[in-house]
Amino acid sequence: MKLALIGYGKMGHAIERIAKQRGHEIVCIIDEKNLSDIDSPEFASADVAIEFTTPETAYGNYLRAFTKGVRVVSGTTGWTSRLPDIKRMCDESRGTLLYSSNFSVGVNIFFALNKYLARLMNHFTEYDVNMTEIHHIHKLDHPSGTAITLANGVIDNLDRKKRWSEDSDAADVLKIAHERKGEVPGTHIVNYVSDIDRISITHEAFSREGFALGAVVAAEWLKGKNGFFSMDDVMGAILAGE
Repeated sequence: MKLALIGYGKMGHAIERIAKQRGHEIVCIIDEKNLSDIDSPEFASADVAIEFTTPETAYGNYLRAFTKGVRVVSGTTGWTSRLPDIKRMCDESRGTLLYSSNFSVGVNIFFALNKYLARLMNHFTEYDVNMTEIHHIHKLDHPSGTAITLANGVIDNLDRKKRWSEDSDAADVLKIAHERKGEVPGTHIVNYVSDIDRISITHEAFSREGFALGAVVAAEWLKGKNGFFSMDDVMGAILAGE
């Protein structure tokens, strides 16, 4: 498969290494030094582009890739206020995007566990819930996209929580704390606390390798497909043996 990379930081380098190990060809690498190469024949030849950039540039990168007929896998967070526009374009066959706040297989298992625990806790109102996410000092947005996905998983399954916030202590709010320190790849903690005990589930990433591998697997799955997809679609296909 021919892949293009949009963004060539630590994640881009990890994706490149894993993609080559899996037998794929990198036909174009774009970073801030050669942005015009997204208009090149090499970029247009890609089956899929994998995009990890910044909240400010992601949306524009999708649009430019769409005009070249290149499908996109993206893990950039912090831009999703414009997600309805992208979904509309994909529904109208004007582009193909597979977006996830986190491509790690382990994290996606954690997403499923989080939803199950919230459904269970819906019957035990003596427990309040809060979340903490910890990332490296270079991460610009907060809370993380993964934390927001986890929060929405709780809110959709726990009647007593209506929204999330980093600031409010209201009873119907799921509070998310964030920390930025060192080179931490990503840690997410969901706590249920009562007067007598605490139940916590945690996902701790040891490196970026899991995110990079998941992004390449998602690109392999996306080849030849059209529309808007998420990692749920990829995981569903894996579980179904497709």
